[in-house]
Amino acid sequence: MVEVFKTKVTNSFEARKIVDLIQRTFKNYQANFDLEDCDKILRIQCQQECIQTERLIEFLEVQGCVVECLPDAPSPVPREKIFPSSLNPFP
Repeated sequence: MVEVFKTKVTNSFEARKIVDLIQRTFKNYQANFDLEDCDKILRIQCQQECIQTERLIEFLEVQGCVVECLPDAPSPVPREKIFPSSLNPFP
């Protein structure tokens, strides 16, 4: 299982500190950051169990890290956005 979070982490020192805290507290979790992404992504992966998202968010907030869980998949694009009514090949 994988969860993806938007964060406000801006530097690699802070990211390493958070990854270390997560992996010491949640023994089966593997964590990493993508600080080049505009959302400063934190990825959590766990093979043995479901990720305890709420508990993880609370833990991170206590550490001073603001996170937001991102949805599993992007929302589907409405048909109107793909085929505006004037160009719709399927009337």
